Order: sequence, then C-alpha cells, then structure tokens
Amino acid sequence: MARRSDHSREEIKEMALEAAVNILENEGSKGISARNVAKAIGYTVGTLYLVFENQRDMLLHLNALSLDDLDAWLEEHTGSGATPTENLLQLADAYISYAVEKSARWNLLFEIQVDESNELPDWYLMRLGRLFGRVESILSPLAKQHGELEIQRAARVLWAGVHGICMLKIRQRLTLAGGQSPNEMTKMLVDNFLEGFGK
Repeated sequence: MARRSDHSREEIKEMALEAAVNILENEGSKGISARNVAKAIGYTVGTLYLVFENQRDMLLHLNALSLDDLDAWLEEHTGSGATPTENLLQLADAYISYAVEKSARWNLLFEIQVDESNELPDWYLMRLGRLFGRVESILSPLAKQHGELEIQRAARVLWAGVHGICMLKIRQRLTLAGGQSPNEMTKMLVDNFLEGFGK
C-alpha cells in the first residue's frame, strides 16, 4: 500500500478519478464509493477526503470528466452538415449513441441531486456551457429577432427534448412514443423546433 508521502494531492486526485472511472465502467454507479476508490489506489478514505470535500464532490469531478468525454465524443461523431437541421440531427444522434455506448457514465451525470442550497460549481457549469454552446452555434444564424439569452434558452429546451428521447431509448420505452425510432423522433423534434424558432 502506498504511503501518503508517495504522491502529491493532485496526483492522488488524478489516481482517484481514474480508479473511479474504471469502477463506474465495470460495476456501474453502485460500485462507486469513497472506500472502493481509496482501496483501488492504495490509500485510506481519510486521504481521499484531503483532495475531495466529500463523496458528492468526488462524483462531481468524475462527472466533469464524463462531460469532457462526451464533448470529445460529439466532436468525433459530428461533422459539418449542409444545413442546420443536419447539424442538429448529427448532434442528437451522437448524444444518443454516447448514452448507449457509455451508459454508466451517462447515467451518473443525472444521478446527483441539485437544489438551491447545493449549486453546481463554476468549473462544472463551464463544461455544461461548452456542450450547450454546440447547439447555440447552430441556432445563432437562424435566430433572426432572437437575442443571446433566447438562443441559450432555446438550446437548452431543444436539448431537453433530445434528452427525453434518449431516456426512452435507454429505458426501452419507445413504445410509449408510438414505437418510432429515435432518429424519426429527433427528426420530427428538430424540424418542428426550427420551424418555430426561425419565425
């Protein structure tokens, strides 16, 4: 077992998060605990809490890595489509494919409860903003009379719709939406959304 002096705090943090990712991908979110992560890196739980405020903080840092991973996935699985519709559909398809391929990481993104007294830190919100920025950049040329705030809100509303379709796919509940495929549903969602947004 490693001694505390073997690694710096930053190194312990990196080791812990790497171990947490491995546990998450192999055992799911139920396997994630301070005890399991500490054991995986050869340190005590007390040492782990020298680099994280608590388990929620550790999970937020783990989710931040997943947001970075999702952003890289979207970059890799999308291109420059001929139309805004094609670009949005590529993003939607890539988002859904990430949820399917990396379901444990995707699920954990939505398992941490947040209320007014438990706000997300700025470094986490920055990553969310980067993801929403992909949608905003597609919507901006179509905005016409819409201002920046309206574009930001529209991007989040559209994402919420795609996320709902994604949830139906992951939970195998597509029959609740008439048995349409995710592609058919996202196409209808994007087409109707853009028609209304462009007015």
